[in-house]
Order: sequence, then structure tokens, then C-alpha cells
Amino acid sequence: MSDASILLVDDEVSFVETFAKRLGSRGFSVVTAFSGPDALKVMDEKGPSKIDVVILDVKMPGMDGLEALAQMKARHPTIEVIMLTGHATVESAIEGMKRGAYDFMMKPAEIELVVAKIEAAAGKKRQHEVKILEAQAHMIVLRRGD
Repeated sequence: MSDASILLVDDEVSFVETFAKRLGSRGFSVVTAFSGPDALKVMDEKGPSKIDVVILDVKMPGMDGLEALAQMKARHPTIEVIMLTGHATVESAIEGMKRGAYDFMMKPAEIELVVAKIEAAAGKKRQHEVKILEAQAHMIVLRRGD
């Protein structure tokens, strides 16, 4: 069981509904979106502290997953994004990693593998957040010393 919160983004409604239930039954808090712009709106409304990991489809109409990834990382740099697609190419995987994706997985992915990746990505996000808080605390101490 995990306490990580997930944003699941895919234009295939049936996939999102089924996968959200499967993740929810494993203890994850899951929010869904069906497009890149909807996902960005959800992230902006909830804030980066309320979403640990985004599972993002690469192939979507309009704003594709790679563009959504770039905007997510620009707005919320500590968020971890797992790209999930049924149409992967080596080039799209490399581009996703260049844009800051945590990992790249093919559909259909085994749920236990996805869960392991989510937990690892959520742990990485929490480590970054702790380092940021430590740096902020250090700066406060230094300022008080002046």
C-alpha cells in the first residue's frame, strides 16, 4: 500500500477508468485527466504538493504527452512523470527522458511493475522536497546570523 497521489492522464476514457480503479485498490489516491491541457489545469489547481506522480500517455490529440511533460516540468519541477504508451518509439522515449520524464513504459504494463515505478518516483520526489526544505532552512539560519 502507498500513500502516493497520482494524476493519470490518457485520452482513452475506458483505460483511465480501469487503471484508476486498479491503482486505487492498491492504496493510491488517483485523480484523472483526459488531455494535456486538462492535466495542467488539475496540477495548477491542486499544486505540486498534492500530486506525487503523473502517469502520462504519449499519444493524445491536440497537446501530446511530450508537450504536456515539458509544461508540467516547467511549472512544477519536482513532479515525477512516468510516460506510458502503446505507441512507443526509441526517439519518443529519448525525448521524454530529455524533457524530464522519470521513466517510460509500454502499454499494457503489468500493474505490479507500474506500482513499483510509482513508489520509486514518489520517493524521488519526496527526497527532492526534503532537500529543498533543508536548503530553505539553511538560508534562514544564515540570514539570522547576519
